[in-house]
Amino acid sequence: MARATIGGVPRWDEGPLVGRASELARLLAHVDAAAAGRPSGVLVAGDAGAGKTRLLDELSRRAAERGVRVLTGHCIDLGDVGLPYLPFVDLLRPVAADPELAPVLARRPVLAGLLGGGSVPERPGPELGPPSPHRTLSPPDDDGRLQLFESVAGLLGELATEQPVLVVLEDLHWADRSSRDLLRYLLARLVDERVAVVASYRADDLHRRHPLRPLLAELVRLPGVERLALEPLPDADVQVLVRRLGSGLPGSTVEDVVARAEGNAFYAEELVAAGLTGEALPGALSDVLLARVEQLGPTAQQVLRVAAVAGRSVRHELVAAVGGQAPAELEAALAEAVHRHLLVVSDDGRYRFRHALLREAVLADLLPGERVRLHAAVAAQLAARPETGTAAERAHHLRESNDLPGALTASLEAANAARRVGAPAEQLQHLEAVLALWAAVPDAAERAGRPQEAVLLDTAAAARAVGDLHRAVALLHAAGELLGADGDREARARVHYTLAQLLSRIEEAADAHRESSAALALVPAQPPSVVRTWAAATHARTSFALGRVPEATAAAEEALAAADALGLDSAWADTAVSLARGPAGGDAAVVRARLEEARARAERSGDADVETRVWFSLAITAHDCGEVEEALGYATAGLARARELNVEWSFYGAELRHLEVLTRHALGDWDGALAAADVLARVPEMAAHVRADGLLVLVGRGDPAAAERLEWARGLAARWDTHVLLLVAITTAELELAVRDGDPETAVERARTADRRLQELWGPDRPVSLRLMATALAAVADAAAGARRAGDTAGEARWVAEAEELAALGRAAGAAAVAAYGPLGREGRAWTTRLSAELARAQGAPAAELWRQAVAEFGYGHVYEQARSRLRLAEALLAGDDRAGAAAELAAAHEVAVRLGAGPLRTAVEALARRGRLDLPGVRAVEADAVFTPRETEVLALVAQGRTNRQIGAELFISEKTASVHVSNILAKLGAASRAEAVALAAARGLLSGG
Repeated sequence: MARATIGGVPRWDEGPLVGRASELARLLAHVDAAAAGRPSGVLVAGDAGAGKTRLLDELSRRAAERGVRVLTGHCIDLGDVGLPYLPFVDLLRPVAADPELAPVLARRPVLAGLLGGGSVPERPGPELGPPSPHRTLSPPDDDGRLQLFESVAGLLGELATEQPVLVVLEDLHWADRSSRDLLRYLLARLVDERVAVVASYRADDLHRRHPLRPLLAELVRLPGVERLALEPLPDADVQVLVRRLGSGLPGSTVEDVVARAEGNAFYAEELVAAGLTGEALPGALSDVLLARVEQLGPTAQQVLRVAAVAGRSVRHELVAAVGGQAPAELEAALAEAVHRHLLVVSDDGRYRFRHALLREAVLADLLPGERVRLHAAVAAQLAARPETGTAAERAHHLRESNDLPGALTASLEAANAARRVGAPAEQLQHLEAVLALWAAVPDAAERAGRPQEAVLLDTAAAARAVGDLHRAVALLHAAGELLGADGDREARARVHYTLAQLLSRIEEAADAHRESSAALALVPAQPPSVVRTWAAATHARTSFALGRVPEATAAAEEALAAADALGLDSAWADTAVSLARGPAGGDAAVVRARLEEARARAERSGDADVETRVWFSLAITAHDCGEVEEALGYATAGLARARELNVEWSFYGAELRHLEVLTRHALGDWDGALAAADVLARVPEMAAHVRADGLLVLVGRGDPAAAERLEWARGLAARWDTHVLLLVAITTAELELAVRDGDPETAVERARTADRRLQELWGPDRPVSLRLMATALAAVADAAAGARRAGDTAGEARWVAEAEELAALGRAAGAAAVAAYGPLGREGRAWTTRLSAELARAQGAPAAELWRQAVAEFGYGHVYEQARSRLRLAEALLAGDDRAGAAAELAAAHEVAVRLGAGPLRTAVEALARRGRLDLPGVRAVEADAVFTPRETEVLALVAQGRTNRQIGAELFISEKTASVHVSNILAKLGAASRAEAVALAAARGLLSGG
């Protein structure tokens, strides 16, 4: 396919292959089979741009790395002027140009004509015997070509005696007849030669009468020949590709490209270019798509235009009514479009475009008047026969035909329909359309049956349900401005308390309290009313968040009494949660009993937001008590209920998912944790921390994908700096990477910055700082230990001082949480002990008892952190010469690391086992005087200078990946768990260059 010239963005074929892992594995299996003497063939089918060439390039590279000779031939579209055997001439030219292979070629003079050095004989040569009886295809007609065909087959067979051969034929849909016949012969002729043949073709080019179709039907019946269809790439893979092609693209642009590309890599590449240049649809891509449309007859092209306006999927009756063709003419046109793979027939009998961008290109090619006329005709048909479409479809066509009053009415109908079926995202979309049309429709309020501020409140509720909290806040502000200072007091109060609920969820605690106070001031306490009750319930929540306990308690008592009097179960349940989760909630049994009652009342009320808040409170209460399995049970049950209520990605739906990821990670179900984090490739910004939580697993496993996810999360955090849980997920990953890379400066800076921001947003309620400081301390303790081993007293003093400051910050955070909310839970106590143990390690004390205590305390249910504590305990026991105890702890930690796939932890455990000469399954001790290769010596010197892998690669003219391999080898040879430790050990042994 011709490609557009794209400036400023990388190409898809630059860098590692994205996706297609299973397809590549299947192709490599065929190569391996051929290398073992079992020749085979694969016919790779895929639409234009699906990635056939990129996949075959990667196959060729991998095959060459395995010692396979790769011969590649390309077919070219030359129209009616075909060059016979062109792809085979292409693949044999490197053979002819290789002096070492000249004797092989010389023994087959008939090939000289094929390669331009002679002529192909017109009569067959000596009888060569039929192909093997194991093959079912007959030889080609005896028209003088048999000798040529056998010569090609014999040449490949002889080459394969030296090394296996992979024959790659690209774009078989353009192959001439002679090449098709030769391919047919080869696949029938090869029996035990070490040859694999892989041929690609465009599935969307094979119309019913295409000459390749009968050949493919024959070939797939051969033993050893299979068809491999390249399906569209999953959205997650397209997202990876898009972010690589357009580094730094806004998230909205990435999501748009992913949605529009529909799994087609070439389309994604062109759309990224459009995103950088501002084009709606790249001209080159539009030209490619329209070129296929222009191959149709005039009637079929007109049918496509009607179908494009009607929608991605369209009924036959609608095309017939709008297009106006006679039945026979219409059916012939539709058949032509289907046979040319521009339209496909869905299971429900509708016609749909093979790809959404094809429809976009057809739409863009319409003249403005034609577009308006067709939309009006479609809208009229839908109005005449409502059963053929929905209100949403009718609204779209009315809007595009400039009937704005009709579009507003239809959008209201569509919003109500979405509300009735519990589809808040669609309801939001339609209500947003209503608001956009409001000013242009003079009688909008009469059509809506309510004033604009009421529509704004409904729209804000829908935005809240789908997790778009910032949009909901903006809509509520707009409603408040419309009401003004003299507006209805109850309506204004409703706006204020709803705003307070949303602001509290985006960490705007002071603003939330101001709004709930304003709501209370607008409505009297007597007589009890729904609005006053909710205002009081909300005020209790916002006051507790600021530590204003007496004010919060008074508002809560009022809300509970009024809710009971009015039978308002939702407000009662919401207030009960605020009391249970507040400072005076009581012991765990009392809290749980109150929450269970709240859950029953919330379910009875039908308020999805309150009910999911209760489920989350049950889960987080169990989690805070260290009952991890119970917390996971509540989280999964709450998520199931949120799905039933269609609020899975509302605020508390996302929080339940967040807890599911954390608990699965703690319990050692890392695959389940990552699946939960990645359940959606695109999540609402408010729920970004859920996807960022996947960093726990990616970083813990040393997965390179962590870097890309971390970059994505940082970009979002830069736009939303009050998203605390996103901040925590990012900082945790950054600290873990700093520990792994021996970068204590980064660890200290990130931990301190995060703690300052947590104090600003959460005040004393930040026990998570204990975990952050303890993790940062690990990097600082490594640096202090390395300086101590190297005899660097100044460096040791510096890092010990840093460790003491970090420990003080962590203890202050823990003490503040205790003062405000009572004793820490099991997890908090475990991290407090870890903090003390890491400080002792930094100060040079083994602290075996502290590490033993950390192992015991993380036994509440955090498998990974317990294993990491075992590693440090083993280190401390080795320092005390308790080799048996150290071996037992290392064995337990190793089992967990292997089971979780926690590569960095496994490396550290095995390094300590080597260094301590301890037995560990599969680990071989390395002698203390291990020496390095010359390249490793160069790399070690740069590591000692603090260079990153990328900097090392640039200085030594090697890739970053190669530099990483050298660093890993150095760590293994020294038995070091980190770069800092490796430098210290190498210095102590005199292995540093110049040392």
